Amino acid sequence: MPRVAAHFVKICSVMSLHLVWAAPAWAQGMERAEVFAQVKALAALGSELFHDPRLSASGKQSCATCHNEEHAFAPANAQAVQRGGADLAQMGHRATPSLKYLQSVPQFTEHFFDSEDEADESVDNGPTGGLTWDGRAKSLAEQARIPLLSPFEMGNKTAQDVVDRAQKAGYAPRLKVFEPFLKTGSLFMVITKALETYQQDWRKFYPYTSKYDAYLAGKVALSKQEQRGLEVFEDPQKGNCASCHLSQPGHDGTPPQFTDYGLIALAVPRNTALPYNANPQNYDLGLCGPDRTDLAQHADYCGLFKTPTLRNVATRKVFFHNGVYKSLRDAVAFYVLRDTQPSRVYPKNAQGEVVLYDDLPKQYHQNINMNPPFGHRVGNKPALSEPEIDAVVAFLKTLTDGYTAPTAQRRQKER
Repeated sequence: MPRVAAHFVKICSVMSLHLVWAAPAWAQGMERAEVFAQVKALAALGSELFHDPRLSASGKQSCATCHNEEHAFAPANAQAVQRGGADLAQMGHRATPSLKYLQSVPQFTEHFFDSEDEADESVDNGPTGGLTWDGRAKSLAEQARIPLLSPFEMGNKTAQDVVDRAQKAGYAPRLKVFEPFLKTGSLFMVITKALETYQQDWRKFYPYTSKYDAYLAGKVALSKQEQRGLEVFEDPQKGNCASCHLSQPGHDGTPPQFTDYGLIALAVPRNTALPYNANPQNYDLGLCGPDRTDLAQHADYCGLFKTPTLRNVATRKVFFHNGVYKSLRDAVAFYVLRDTQPSRVYPKNAQGEVVLYDDLPKQYHQNINMNPPFGHRVGNKPALSEPEIDAVVAFLKTLTDGYTAPTAQRRQKER
């Protein structure tokens, strides 16, 4: 899959977007210095728009409200679903994802044939790519439309509402400057492109500054527990996490993205705290609806959700598409308990029977992933022991950006 090599990431700062985007159609015939200057200014505008609550119907909610920079551009609170809308009281049905490490997500395709890392390129890996939990957005600009126009988020009813609010906030002159640059007559497109350009700043959105990155560079060693966690994470008979959350650099030195960009049905338990789920007939089926409608007739896609990157996962306060888990350890434990000790995962009915896969209608249960650590095991013994779960959690904490290697003096004290 397309990934950005380490040296490539450092070169492609906010001023150049990624070289992949350095010479789009609207920049043809322009001098590079002019393009860079325009892009830098567009990114600066995007940063202001990203942090400005005046673009919302309530006047109190910005992109940054739910995508907090200090929390890896994810929510700063532990609410499963963020409140929004004109009255800031509306709730949708999905957790807000992080905006970090989205720079190399491929566009959605129903049939993906890999691979850089696999010998057999004939294997169809199925639905892959796209932004958002169901992969329906093709670009960061397209993704930016969603919260701006969602009744559960920033609450604008039309694109023109967003433009009107931006103009009222004093952005009109700066927005109009970029119309000829982007070759568009739509100020709304200028807004979404500005937001997209802001998110190309590698220093903020894909810096690769975790302890694990330092470990891969040979600058630091993992602790015994972290090392054990990595081993369990990669062991196909144990965690098998790396089968979807790729953990090793690519052949070209590309840093691991900790996702294969695929979509998968995990059958996480229903979050009964969500108002959407108060109606027992409501189901979030991911790829086949309700938010995505073009694949509604694909029964084999129902229950599939995007595999997110695990980078900065330890900074999260809720996990999975419905925010059902509030701790990283519980999220990891889900994988080893789902099929071996389901009573610890799912509710019981009036007869005292465990309701397996309670957030997915039975006709779609065949879509549920059964690869290790899922599936039934001899004696119903979980694939991971309690200490191994702790070790995986410890390893996942090494994926948090902002790591500073200890100095020689500090290492001496720690000994």
